[in-house]
Amino acid sequence: MPNGAFWKTLAVATLIAGTLDLLAAFFFAGRAGMPPGAVLQFVASGPLGDGALRDQAFVPAGVAVHYAIMTCMAAAYLIAAQRIPALTRRPILMGALYGFALWILMYWIVRPLRWPDMPLPHQPGAIAGQLFCHVILVGIPIALIAARVAEGGVRQGAERAA
Repeated sequence: MPNGAFWKTLAVATLIAGTLDLLAAFFFAGRAGMPPGAVLQFVASGPLGDGALRDQAFVPAGVAVHYAIMTCMAAAYLIAAQRIPALTRRPILMGALYGFALWILMYWIVRPLRWPDMPLPHQPGAIAGQLFCHVILVGIPIALIAARVAEGGVRQGAERAA
């Protein structure tokens, strides 16, 4: 993938998966009585500390942190997909597996390291919601976008050769 195409693809994957994930976070947190601003303050508190939980001025920082994390998630898949063709040949399966891996990373590694007193996921409904977000709203869209770009690259290369 040419360099300019990579950055455009990364932006599209980040915006789509990031927005789907954020809207789902607002939905699930809202069902538990947490407003969207508090969700974003929690996200900001990851790298910026617990002070973000007490100050609504950190809401924009939460948006920035969320999309920065999603950029890393999308970039990792897009870079791997350039080197591992199976990631673009079977995007639904590979995206689902990637989403599951992201769930493991975020809920079983990152969260316990940052918030050691926060309980690990244990309620089936909460786990199902978390998996839905990471598998269906993050992993699969990123993989489908990578596959679409890979198909276009193959098609464009074949057209140039003809």
